Amino acid sequence: MLHVNDLSLSFGGETLFDQLSFKLSKGDRIGLIGKNGAGKSTMLRILNGDQSYNSGSISLKKECSIGMLKQDVDFKDEHSIFDEACLAFEDLMEIETKLEEINKQLAEREDYESESYEKLLIDLSEYQQQYELKDGYNYQAKVEKILKGLGFTREDFNRPTSELSGGWRMRIELAKLLLQENDLLLLDEPTNHLDIESIIWFENFLKEIASCVVLVSHDKQFLDNVTNRTIELSFGKIYDYNKPYSEFKKLREEIQEQQIAAKKNQDKEIEQTQKLIDKFRAKANKASMAQSLIKKLEKTERIQVDQDDENLMKISFNVSHQPGKVIMKADEVAKSFGDKKVLNEVSFTIDRGNKIAFVGQNGQGKSTLAKIIIGEIQHKGKLELGHNVEIGYFAQDQADHLNERLTLMETMEEVATERNHYKIRDILGSFLFSGDDVFKPVKVLSGGERNRLALAKLMLMPFNTLIMDEPTNHLDITSKNILKQALQNFEGTLILISHDRDFLQDIVQVIYEFRDQQVKPFLGTINEYLAHRKMESMREVEASSKAKKKRKKKAKPANVNIQDKKMLDRIESKIAKNEKLLEKKDKELAKAYQENDDNNENELKKYKKLKKEQDELMREWEMIAERLEE
Repeated sequence: MLHVNDLSLSFGGETLFDQLSFKLSKGDRIGLIGKNGAGKSTMLRILNGDQSYNSGSISLKKECSIGMLKQDVDFKDEHSIFDEACLAFEDLMEIETKLEEINKQLAEREDYESESYEKLLIDLSEYQQQYELKDGYNYQAKVEKILKGLGFTREDFNRPTSELSGGWRMRIELAKLLLQENDLLLLDEPTNHLDIESIIWFENFLKEIASCVVLVSHDKQFLDNVTNRTIELSFGKIYDYNKPYSEFKKLREEIQEQQIAAKKNQDKEIEQTQKLIDKFRAKANKASMAQSLIKKLEKTERIQVDQDDENLMKISFNVSHQPGKVIMKADEVAKSFGDKKVLNEVSFTIDRGNKIAFVGQNGQGKSTLAKIIIGEIQHKGKLELGHNVEIGYFAQDQADHLNERLTLMETMEEVATERNHYKIRDILGSFLFSGDDVFKPVKVLSGGERNRLALAKLMLMPFNTLIMDEPTNHLDITSKNILKQALQNFEGTLILISHDRDFLQDIVQVIYEFRDQQVKPFLGTINEYLAHRKMESMREVEASSKAKKKRKKKAKPANVNIQDKKMLDRIESKIAKNEKLLEKKDKELAKAYQENDDNNENELKKYKKLKKEQDELMREWEMIAERLEE
């Protein structure tokens, strides 16, 4: 499908890729991994044709289509969510427009015998055939299926895109990409804006499609569940194995161990050979033997041990001072935004040392409740913090709120006090910002570097209760594991909002599920909660099926209203056209009958055929109209 050969790329004298070669084939689901700055996003841009390179070649199979999830989204604000997603089928929408124009002309014209009228009928037939070949009658049902899978409800479909946040707009962009059914799919952090339920749906979707998928993700469990091949970028080289992430890492470690052992033996042999050379050189009768050993040594291919980037973050969260037993208590907390109620009379108590995950679909109030707790937004009901509680807060968009004009050092100085100012350089160093890096402006930092800087700022603030909203966005897997370990060791109270199941596992012991304006606690790990939720969903589906069977109601096909309305319009147009033709034929046959014209048998057959077609159209119209009325 696609072949990369000896690809090299340098930036400012530093080599990013050094003669990389690999192939992408149909059915490959590849996890492209590596530390922040290794060149993962750059590689995707190169494969998509958006980024140039210094040398090498990329050959693409003829007629192979490529789709890439881009981070910059440009929507027309007058579009609804559904209409924007339908743009994935622009070719079908163009055919629909042409069909509507032709049907309109046919309904208005009466020159049934003219060549131009005949041409319209031929065009109509051709466009209808194209529409059917491209599965035009089902594309809107596909749009609905994908949108619902990504967390949109049917009630959302008519909302204008102007009302959506950047994260929800990215979901529409992802929906359009999935609907296009490209041969090669390039996805850069596709799960960043998805909740757990949408990620699970997305995993199943990617496993079922025939496309080749290359995805950059720092979600270990997502990679393990979706991919069948891993390519790691490290120090300008690639390590490519037909294994999902966890199996790949295990295999890489085994190979490195074998390389270290082999290199140790080879080094010993080289040392012994060198000693013999030195010994024989001094003796005239052994000079030829020395030369032979030198040649042997020169031909020896030295074993190289694969390098790992071991430059790691160092994080530890310390408790400022001991708070009281109760950290916070909520009593009938409620919050609405305009007519939309997000939280409805929510009550709970959080005790000292609890480690809690807020989970649920986006828009259910997780971030809203976090902001209520820190006093950022007003609400109804009562929420009280306990004795001596100090809260540290990491917002979902914390990295985006950094002042781009400031340097890293100046950013840290904003929150430092006289007591901890001396720690700034050490903390920045712990987050991999050393030397002159600390004088870089924030605007030149990557997404992962900005997140690390935002975490570094947090280290200067005193807290005994930590609330973190999606802290792992843009962090590579190694950095996430270090953050996870720091949170496991944190002795204070923790509230985590995250969609990353692997990250949450082994940190939290209580799950707060946000659903239908309520918050429901579940005692257990994230995997135990998901297993319970799956069983609960199955029981809900089963109960729903039994209820439907009892009422003897047939399930409506997806998107029946939109599809049926369009079909009804087409049938009405055709009925109107046939009525005019029948009226004309009636007059012609009546005249022929009065004149005793016996040469009208063929015309009579045509008339009966048209009448039969009209009756069938009327029956179909009645059936669809009745369905719409129901």
